[in-house]
Amino acid sequence: MSRTFLISRTDAIGDVVLTLPVAGRLKQLFPGCQVLLLGRNYTRAVAEACPWVDDFVSFDELQQLPPNQQIAALRALGADTILHVFPNKDLARLALLAGIKVRIGTRNRWFHWLSCNRLVKLSRRHSPLHESQLNLALLAPLTDSAAAPLPLPEVAALVKLTPAVPLRPELQALLAARQPGQLNVVLHPRSRGSAREWGLPHFGQLARLLHKAGHRVFVTGTAAEGEELRDWLTEHQPYLTADLTGQLDLPEFLAFLAAADGLVAGSTGPLHLAAALGRHALGLYPPIRPMHPGRWAPLGPHAEYLVFDRPDCQDCRAQPAACTCIKALEPALVLARVQQWQPLASGG
Repeated sequence: MSRTFLISRTDAIGDVVLTLPVAGRLKQLFPGCQVLLLGRNYTRAVAEACPWVDDFVSFDELQQLPPNQQIAALRALGADTILHVFPNKDLARLALLAGIKVRIGTRNRWFHWLSCNRLVKLSRRHSPLHESQLNLALLAPLTDSAAAPLPLPEVAALVKLTPAVPLRPELQALLAARQPGQLNVVLHPRSRGSAREWGLPHFGQLARLLHKAGHRVFVTGTAAEGEELRDWLTEHQPYLTADLTGQLDLPEFLAFLAAADGLVAGSTGPLHLAAALGRHALGLYPPIRPMHPGRWAPLGPHAEYLVFDRPDCQDCRAQPAACTCIKALEPALVLARVQQWQPLASGG
């Protein structure tokens, strides 16, 4: 009988992207299995774009139900196994009450001792492994194996997204208007607090340098970020091909990224989306643990990163907003890396 796995990852978009290898690995280990992703509504488009995920379960909608209906809804999924990749006390208890047979969680959450029947010894804080490899460690009880972590290149092959909706014709035409040798480069300046930011002055200088080098520059972000960036966008309008802040919902944002050549950003969800879509994805990182690229680098065939060559920026721990290490990455250095990109076929 085919098995059904429920992966619980109820946090941010980038975290969900780096959990996709768990779904892919389950498909490899258990051919014919069903994989469901339990997440927040804003990550639904990621699940729908992943070939390894068969269906999405909304945590937000589940929370709206009375407690007895929450249990019934979880039971109705027919999952025989749940993997608590992102620990959540309420979900751990629900999975127990719903009678899900195999319940996997980490040993370092006290509530997992009460609700899970398969416990994995896993410490993320001091591990040298990438986030995706740490997520895969939760599969150990299913394989009865204490095997070494899957090598990162093999993990990266399991980070895959394909847009589920087409791009609007006018945006297709906009991207297609590039000249031979030009790159369609997306800049995503903000991180919504998820990462150290490179800073608007640097992104502005990069926009000018890219424009001068003959490339096309697109700026993306939420509507709220667009308002925050209004003065900056006005100042740099001569160097921008288009300001797309607030104009793309997540499904179309995926379609736009898949049709562009690449993206430059901090360690944000959009960076991981671009990498998973097979685009050039250049991440800008501080060397500070656990934010460094050893843990959070983008994974994909054209993913890369820049990080200031310093063991650990201890001086920046006390003042995250004034992180000098990430700002030490000069725009000219970023331009030089982007100049090495090759134009990519749409969706390739």
